[in-house]
Amino acid sequence: MLKRTHNCGQLRLDDAGKKVTLAGWVHSYRDHGNLVFFDLRDREGLTQLVFNPESQPQAHKLARTVRHEWVIAAQGVVQHRGQGLENPKLATGQIEVAVEKLQILNTSKTPPFELDDAEKTGEELRLTSRYIDLRRPQMQEKIRTRHRVAKVVRDYFDRMGFWEIETPMLAKSTPEGARDFLVPSRLHKNGFYALPQSPQLFKQILMVSGVDKYFQIVRCFRDEDPRADRQAEFTQIDVEASFVDVDDIIAINEKMVAEVWKKILDVDVKVPIRRISYKEAMADYGTDRPDLRFDMKLRDISDIAKECTFKVFTSVIEKGGVVKGLCTANGDKYSRSDIERTLTEFVADYGAKGLAWFKTKKENDKFTLAGTIAKFFTPEQLQQIIERFGVKDGDLLLLVADNEKAANKALAPLRCRLAKEQNLYDENSFEFVWVVDFPLFEWNEDANRYDSLHHPFTAPVPADVAKIETDPANICSMAYDIVVNGSEIGGGSIRIHDTALQQKIFDLLRISKSQAKQQFGFFLKALEYGAPPHGGIAFGLDRIIMLLTGTDNIRDVIAFPKTQRGQCLLTDAPSEVDTKQLEELNLRTQRHSHAVEQKTNE
Repeated sequence: MLKRTHNCGQLRLDDAGKKVTLAGWVHSYRDHGNLVFFDLRDREGLTQLVFNPESQPQAHKLARTVRHEWVIAAQGVVQHRGQGLENPKLATGQIEVAVEKLQILNTSKTPPFELDDAEKTGEELRLTSRYIDLRRPQMQEKIRTRHRVAKVVRDYFDRMGFWEIETPMLAKSTPEGARDFLVPSRLHKNGFYALPQSPQLFKQILMVSGVDKYFQIVRCFRDEDPRADRQAEFTQIDVEASFVDVDDIIAINEKMVAEVWKKILDVDVKVPIRRISYKEAMADYGTDRPDLRFDMKLRDISDIAKECTFKVFTSVIEKGGVVKGLCTANGDKYSRSDIERTLTEFVADYGAKGLAWFKTKKENDKFTLAGTIAKFFTPEQLQQIIERFGVKDGDLLLLVADNEKAANKALAPLRCRLAKEQNLYDENSFEFVWVVDFPLFEWNEDANRYDSLHHPFTAPVPADVAKIETDPANICSMAYDIVVNGSEIGGGSIRIHDTALQQKIFDLLRISKSQAKQQFGFFLKALEYGAPPHGGIAFGLDRIIMLLTGTDNIRDVIAFPKTQRGQCLLTDAPSEVDTKQLEELNLRTQRHSHAVEQKTNE
C-alpha cells in the first residue's frame, strides 16, 4: 500500500513540486473525456486529484473505473491549478495533485444517500447508515468539537488540582427522579444493578474519602422519554470539591466555561457571570432558564386587573391566580386573526386557557390601549397598565390569566417565539447567567407532601435551617444553575454534610429511617465518619456541544445516538436475546413465559 504523507486538508501552494501520497474517499468524480478529476476526502478536508492520459496513462485508465466513496491512495506531484481555476471555497483550492500512481484500497456500494444532500435525507435513514452520515464534514466537525471540548475541560481541571476518577457503571438502584436502567446479576439471584443516573453519591463519598477535588467526564443513564435535547444515555462533566461555598464553585466553573468558549469559538465570556435569583427569573421571564439575549420582561398586573370589570380576570384573581403578560414591539405585524388563532393556539399547547391583548397607539403625545377587552378598564387603569409595561407606539400587549405556575409556563415560550420571529437577538451571540437562591422544596399536590426541588442532599441556606419545621416553603437552598441562551447547561449545589440535618430533611420529605437505610444506607454511614463541607456541579456535555456547533438536535453531537423512541437504528437495539441468556440471569419475558407454558401443556 502507498504510504500516506499528508492529509487532504494540508497541502498549499508552497508545497508545489513536492511528491506526496494522499489516501481517503472519492468525494466527487469528473471525467472530462481527456482529464479525470477526483475530489479526495478525509476528515481534514478535500484535495483535487488530476489524472492525465498522456503523462500517466495507466493511472488514468484505472481512475476511469473508480466511483463515489471508493477508498483509494494516490501518489503524485503538487502543482498550481492555474490562473482562474482556483477554488476559493477550499483551503487547498489553489493546488491539485497530478497523480502518477493510483491504488484502489476498497470499493463501495452506492451509498443510501448523497453526502452533499444528507440534510434533505430523513434522519431515520441517516441513523441507520450512521457510518455514512458521520463521513460528512459537518458531522465530523461536531465530533471534533466534542473531542476538543473534552480536552479543554480535562486540561483546565488538571491545572486547578482536580483528579479525574471513574465511578462505577454498575451500582445500587437509588431514587434520583427518573427510572433506572436495571442490569440483572447472574451470580446473585433476584439481584439487580442500576446504571447510574449520575455519580452523585459516589462523588460525595470521594469527598468523605479526602480526595478534595474530583471531576469526571462520565456517561449517565435515565430511562425517560427522549426529546430534542435529551437522550436516555448522556454525558456529564461532573465536578465536586471540599471546603467550598457557593462562590467558590461558581468561580471555578465559570472560568472553565469561559475557557471552553474562548478556545473553541474565540468568544470572550465576561466573568464573573451575572447572577439572578430564582424568584427574579420566574417573575421576569417565567422560567428558571431565561434567555437574556433580549429584554421583553413579563409583568404582573393582577393588582390593576382585580379592579376591572372583565370577569375572566377578576374570577382568576379571586381564586388566587394572576394576570400576567408581556409587551412586544411591532404589534402591527400581528393581525387580530394572528393573535386570536395562531398565538392563542400556541399558548394553549402549554396549558393556557386563552390570550387577551391590547395594541398601543400614540396620539397627541399620549399612549392609548385598544383591543377587545379595553372597554372593561377605566382610563386610569389603562394608564397604569401603560406605565407598568413602559409601552411604545405600536406595541402589542399579550396577557394570560391563570395560576402563576400555569401563566409562566405559557408566557415563557411565547416570549421566546416572539423574539425569534422579530429577530430581536443575534443568533451567534451568547448570554450567560447563574440562577441562584432556589427554593429547597416544592409542594407535590398529588402526594400532599414536599419534594426536593433538586435532590435530598442539597443544603439549605444556613439562616433558613430553623424554618424546616415551621416554614419549609420559604427555605432557600444553596443551589445554582448556569444558563446560556435559555438552555441550562449545568447545575449543582452545596451538599448536606451533617447527619442530623440530613435526617431532618428526610423527615420533612417523609422518607422513613428504614427507607433511608435501604436506599442510601451506604452513603449515610459514610457521612458519620467526618464528612467535610463540600459541593459541586454537573454540566451537560451534549448540550454544551449543541450550543457550540449551532444545532438544536442532540443526536447531531453524539456519534451513535438513540432515536426519540430510544432505539439504535444502526445496531437494532434493543433486541431480543437468546432464551439461554435469560435463564442464566433467572429472567423470563412474557413471550418466553408463554412459550414455556405452551410447551408444558403439550
